[in-house]
Amino acid sequence: MAETDHFPDLIKSLPPFAGPFDAYQLNASNCEVLFASYPAGTEIDTHTHPTENCGVITQGELLLTVDGTEKRYGPGDWYHLLRGQRHSARFQIDTSEIEFWFEAKNQSAT
Repeated sequence: MAETDHFPDLIKSLPPFAGPFDAYQLNASNCEVLFASYPAGTEIDTHTHPTENCGVITQGELLLTVDGTEKRYGPGDWYHLLRGQRHSARFQIDTSEIEFWFEAKNQSAT
C-alpha cells in the first residue's frame, strides 16, 4: 500500500477499508470515515451510493463529474454528493482525501 505511506502512523493503524480502493477506516456512529488514496490514472465509472457523501482533498486533485458537469477539486476543497446522486471520478495525479459516508437519515411521517 505504498500510495498510503504519507498518512501519519495513527491513521495507518486504523483498519483497512474493504472496498475497491486503498483507504483506512475510522469507526464512527452513522458515518463511515475513510482516509483514501488514489494513484494517478485512477478512473471510477458512473455510480451511486446509498449514503450522503462529502469529502476534502488533502493532496492532489479530484475531477468529479455530477449531472454531466466535471469540476476540479484540489487540496482543501470540499465536495458534497446527495444519496443516490450519479457521479464519476478521475485522478490524473496521486491524490488523497478524507471521505465521510453518512447513512441516510430515518424519514418519519409528518
